[in-house]
Amino acid sequence: MYKTFSMELAGRTLSVDIGRVGKQANGCAFMHYGDTTVLSTATASEKPRDGIDFFPLSVEYEEKMYAVGKIPGGFNKREGKASENAVLTSRVIDRPMRPLFPKDYRNDVTLNNMVMSVDPECRPELVAMLGAAIATSISDIPFDGPCATTQVGMIDGELIINPSQEQWKKGDLNLTVASTSEKVIMIEAGANEIPEATMIDAIYKAHAVNQEVIAFINKMVAECGKPKHEYVSCAIPEELMDEIKRIVPPLEMEEAVFTDEKQVREENIRVIKEKLNEAFADNEEWLALVDDAVYQYQKKTVRKMILKDHKRPDGRQITEIRPLAAEVDIIPRVHGSAMFTRGQTQICNVTTLAPLSEMQKIDGLDSNETCKRYMHQYNFPAYSVGETKVSRGPGRREIGHGALAERALIAVLPSEEEFPYAIRTVSETFESNGSTSMASTCASCMSLMAAGVPIKKMVAGISCGLVTGDTDDDFVLLTDIQGLEDFFGDMDFKVTGTTEGITAIQMDIKIHGLTRPIVEGAIARCREARLFIMDNCMKKAISEPRPEVGEFAPKIISLQIDPEKIGDVVGQRGKTINEIIARTGVKIDITDDGNVSVCGTEADKMDEAVEMIKIITTDFEQGQIFKGKVVSIKEFGAFVEFAPGKEGMVHISKICKERINHVEDVLTLGDTVTVVCLGKDKMGRISFSMKDVAQQ
Repeated sequence: MYKTFSMELAGRTLSVDIGRVGKQANGCAFMHYGDTTVLSTATASEKPRDGIDFFPLSVEYEEKMYAVGKIPGGFNKREGKASENAVLTSRVIDRPMRPLFPKDYRNDVTLNNMVMSVDPECRPELVAMLGAAIATSISDIPFDGPCATTQVGMIDGELIINPSQEQWKKGDLNLTVASTSEKVIMIEAGANEIPEATMIDAIYKAHAVNQEVIAFINKMVAECGKPKHEYVSCAIPEELMDEIKRIVPPLEMEEAVFTDEKQVREENIRVIKEKLNEAFADNEEWLALVDDAVYQYQKKTVRKMILKDHKRPDGRQITEIRPLAAEVDIIPRVHGSAMFTRGQTQICNVTTLAPLSEMQKIDGLDSNETCKRYMHQYNFPAYSVGETKVSRGPGRREIGHGALAERALIAVLPSEEEFPYAIRTVSETFESNGSTSMASTCASCMSLMAAGVPIKKMVAGISCGLVTGDTDDDFVLLTDIQGLEDFFGDMDFKVTGTTEGITAIQMDIKIHGLTRPIVEGAIARCREARLFIMDNCMKKAISEPRPEVGEFAPKIISLQIDPEKIGDVVGQRGKTINEIIARTGVKIDITDDGNVSVCGTEADKMDEAVEMIKIITTDFEQGQIFKGKVVSIKEFGAFVEFAPGKEGMVHISKICKERINHVEDVLTLGDTVTVVCLGKDKMGRISFSMKDVAQQ
């Protein structure tokens, strides 16, 4: 017999079946929210993985196309690699849960979430987040939970708990908040310039809902939870740390770590490791732990100096931003480019513009998300951190960073009607020492302006770090964290926005949650910093979008035609539209509602194509003047093509004022002539005159 637990959550019933399916997994929750169904499982290996110094957690979010009644596209007709949405959802599940596992746990753990049915009113991503937490909490895997996740949307200024797919897509806020029973542990948001105070209210409204869900999970754990299993601890022995501190005194470690040059610091640490390897040459057990022990020693040294003395590794004040630099047009011939440098973090962003027909098509589980007009992609090559490694394509981190910077700019992009282009920006990491995603936001904003994209406002981003002490009141917030402070600190709180409000948030932490003063302080600190970056760096490079797209960017002319005339423009089997394209070299896109986009790089050719389309779609009236080409000569007159697929006849009597015996005496095939429309003849053909043009 299995047990079903239910609760009312945001006006819908959330029910969880325990012991119904997946009984061989360490933990399994069969989730139902409305008609959305997700199978969440948690499994762990029996033994720790050898030779690693991290917790090997894998999170999977599987989108099954049968969940929305679709057969996968392509030849294989089978789900392939994870979509971008699936990768981002996996990351959002991973981030709040990872800190709740024991730090010295080295057993492989996999959290799998399989979407089996989708109700548009209940987003499957949310159900998977809850399912992963429930499956882990009731399992025998060591876990300091439970945790819960709530999503918040906003329509017309009203906050909506766990919005539907349509509300999520159309609203002004996409906020995801995870909490433990005491504190907020993860925040992710995309927003339409939401004021800081409103964002904080939304975060803590979600936190309150999370407490109800946690109480629900605790009930399941009490009735169905398994005792947590014992595990082999991989903690560094205290006697080893004591010996290391004897060989390398704390003052020596401080001198090694505290420098603003990453390469100098790495060389100093390499020398220390060499000294320790020599000292422990006869102790294989300790020798294998040197790297991890030195890492822990560095971490304690940096945290102590920051917390007690407010001393940062590179000597900055806790609110000080590293040296800034920005420039545009760094790459020739591309449609737009910009480079943003903050300390040893450097991003070059390139913008490419294209017709709307080149938007990214999305074949996923959300019927409201079928295409994407703005695409931001982020690349992180090994050379940016001085390493040697072959690129194997973007990983989950790259996809996540790209999505964050993409979300940051969406709120200020012009509408398709204002700017009928598909837009792709690519951030290339030239150098990295902390928070490249925020540098990508600044670089992509400038790159868009350089490309002539009329964004509504400038957007900048910065990351705030945290070092905590023994109590909730003992903490230090750090503006603009570098890599070392990210590695050894407790938080990476990234916020992007305009002068008016927030456009995106992503918060990662390594501790068991943040108090409200920390959240409010970090958001306020990030606002100060992004305004400083805009005023003192970005605006000096480019202060507003250029009035026109660049020389090498495609130009687009939009016009509206009667939808009933679309067939005339396209022609039989596309003959007419292909002829226009062949003659002018432009690209033409037509929507079902009659919106026509003519895209090209030569203005005269584009004007020619537009004129042809206008002629084809105009109801012909007597007195209209046309230019055309003689395409056929008969005894009784000549046929003139005045637009692709459109012809009219000039009777022999209408060619010249003087009488002529043969059409060929005046006209030859291919001649360009000017004619005036006389209306339609008895056979319904358009009738032209050449001799009456002057009188019109």
